[in-house]
Amino acid sequence: MHDLVIRGATVVDGTGAPPVRADVGVRDGRIAEVRANIAAGGNAQVVDAGGLTLAPGFIDVHTHYDAQVTWDPTLSPSSTLGVTSVVMGNCGFGIAPCQPPVNDILMKNLSVVEGMNLDALRAGIRWEFQTFAEYQGFLRKNRPYLNVATLIGHSAVRSAVMGDAGSEIKVPSSEQLGKMRDIVRDALRHGAIGFASSWSPNHSGYNGVPMPSTIASEGEVRSLAGVLGEEKRGVFQMAAGNKEVAFFESLAAATSRPCFMSTNYLLHNEAAPRRAVETLDACLDAQSRGHTVYGHVTCQPLSMDFSADDAFPLFSSAAFNRVRNVPLAEKAAVYASREFRDEWRANLKTAATAGIFSGNWSRLQVTVPALASNALLENRSIADIAKERGRDPLDVFCDLVVEENLKTIFVIHAFNVDEDAVASILQHDACVIALSDAGAHLSFMCDAGYGPYFLGRWVRDRGDFGLAEGVRRLTSHQADLYGIPDRGRIVAGAFADLVLFDTATVGISKCVRLNDLPGGQMRTIREPRGIEGTWVNGVRIQDAKIREANGIVPMHSGPGMVLDKFK
Repeated sequence: MHDLVIRGATVVDGTGAPPVRADVGVRDGRIAEVRANIAAGGNAQVVDAGGLTLAPGFIDVHTHYDAQVTWDPTLSPSSTLGVTSVVMGNCGFGIAPCQPPVNDILMKNLSVVEGMNLDALRAGIRWEFQTFAEYQGFLRKNRPYLNVATLIGHSAVRSAVMGDAGSEIKVPSSEQLGKMRDIVRDALRHGAIGFASSWSPNHSGYNGVPMPSTIASEGEVRSLAGVLGEEKRGVFQMAAGNKEVAFFESLAAATSRPCFMSTNYLLHNEAAPRRAVETLDACLDAQSRGHTVYGHVTCQPLSMDFSADDAFPLFSSAAFNRVRNVPLAEKAAVYASREFRDEWRANLKTAATAGIFSGNWSRLQVTVPALASNALLENRSIADIAKERGRDPLDVFCDLVVEENLKTIFVIHAFNVDEDAVASILQHDACVIALSDAGAHLSFMCDAGYGPYFLGRWVRDRGDFGLAEGVRRLTSHQADLYGIPDRGRIVAGAFADLVLFDTATVGISKCVRLNDLPGGQMRTIREPRGIEGTWVNGVRIQDAKIREANGIVPMHSGPGMVLDKFK
């Protein structure tokens, strides 16, 4: 007998096989059969798909839900956007292990490096754990709506062992390094999916201090990642900064474990138009030598909203250390100063292309002017305004910031703007579609809807991918590379993680701002388009007919599992 039968769906099974019209029967949270005319019987719930497309739920391998999951088991908005499994702790920014003296360090750093509101973190995080194993136990007890896998994070580990010194001392003592290795090993033995770190120049913590992992030596990273090889389990993920593929290949060779890099080098940049493909080519060369190296790549244009009081997209320029380290009341004076402007102008002349902003003022626009007298500037680029006024764009930007007392809302269209160029990146065999950063940067952006965006834009509208291959690239591809068993496929025996959608309308909304974080703080979300239902382990968590909370089905505890066993 079945618990659930979904009738008359166009089934795209995630393997790359052509779509078929079939019923799907679910029993005890797993897919029991896929065929025509399944008899429901008993008390089975029957859903008439009416020819809509049924696919495996999307597997998002690059999220930062580690903090949010402690107060929001729905993992909104991913649970509304077709995602059924997430990997948390990317770039090494987790919240376990922790102890009361370290908790505030972790929250302060997350508030900057991941654009998370500090008041919301302090009001929301439930610190009912200290070790990684206890964090896993907390997740099991509180049952999230989605399946969750967690990376053990380098910065969290460094902070746990070294405290504030984790952002100050580049070389730990041998005793400290030994403790860090022990923590990584213990986490792997308690179900961590791998180890994550960052060397990104864009990753700074509270008051401009470096995130702990970013000052670590190559030897330290090799030692900690080496535990993966010793334990013969887990993946390595890193925000690579300027590090080349050769480093990741050497780690993959030494550990015999998969390595995944995320870097601005893997985004299309008009200043270096061939760099992303060349980086992925180097990953493919490593694979040809038997070393598993892949790149995380976003399928969306990378755009960020910001205001000058927290100008995160501009922080790769050293001049912004002057802004970050002063009280809000003094920031306008810094923007007005000739010293700041001259330093920023010099930074842009030598800007590394790994930075988010390298001086293309046509990509930086005024979204919402703060003063009615500036209403005509709305949706105009700084380059356009500067040309009209016959002035330097950097001075135009700074003058507007000062005039509107840092309240102007800007948007920067940083990378992946040229879709024809982006298509060749997404189609590359070394590309993993990922990098949603869901749970982070909530005041700047929301890329959690990358799955429906990909199906709407790259599959339906542009036709760069067929439907079967498009679904595979969002589901079984990730599951196989990360060793997540029985997920990402609609086949008998697999867990019933499913998403039902309309290929004609699937997509996402523009950014929507809500004040629903702990303490009433603001965040940015995307709303689904064309997604009719989502099931996790056979339980429906999202229904387009339910309008409250974007269709989330209210329940006492979620059906998600803590993923802790991997191939």
